[in-house]
Amino acid sequence: MSHIVTIKTEVRDAAAVRDACKRLGLAEPVQGTTRLFSGEVSGLVVLLPGWQYPVVADLATGQLRFDNFGGRWGDQQQLLSVVAEMFAMTDASPRSTDVRGTRSLRSRNPPAEWKPRSCG
Repeated sequence: MSHIVTIKTEVRDAAAVRDACKRLGLAEPVQGTTRLFSGEVSGLVVLLPGWQYPVVADLATGQLRFDNFGGRWGDQQQLLSVVAEMFAMTDASPRSTDVRGTRSLRSRNPPAEWKPRSCG
C-alpha cells in the first residue's frame, strides 16, 4: 500500500529563506536566473550540497522550483530541512503575527518528531 503525502506551501519571505540557509550552514541565497535541467528559472537561488541543480524560490508566486530527478540529483531531505527551518524562523520572527497583531510564541526549533522525512 502506498503512502501519499501532499504539502502545499508558498515561500514569499526572502529573509526567512536567508535565515534558514544561514542556520543550516548553507551558502547565502542570491537573487538571479539559473539553469535547471529543463530550462532557466529566476528567483532566490539556494545551493544545496550534492545537488546537481539549485532550488529557486520565486517569491512573487511563492513557488519553489527544483529538479533532483527523483532524488538522483539531490537528496530531497535537504530541501525539506530548509523548508522546515524557514517555517521555524517565520514562526519566531517579529514579522510573524496573527490577525490581532500579536507575535507567535512558537519555538524557532520545531520538535524532533516534526522534522520532515522523505517517504521514497
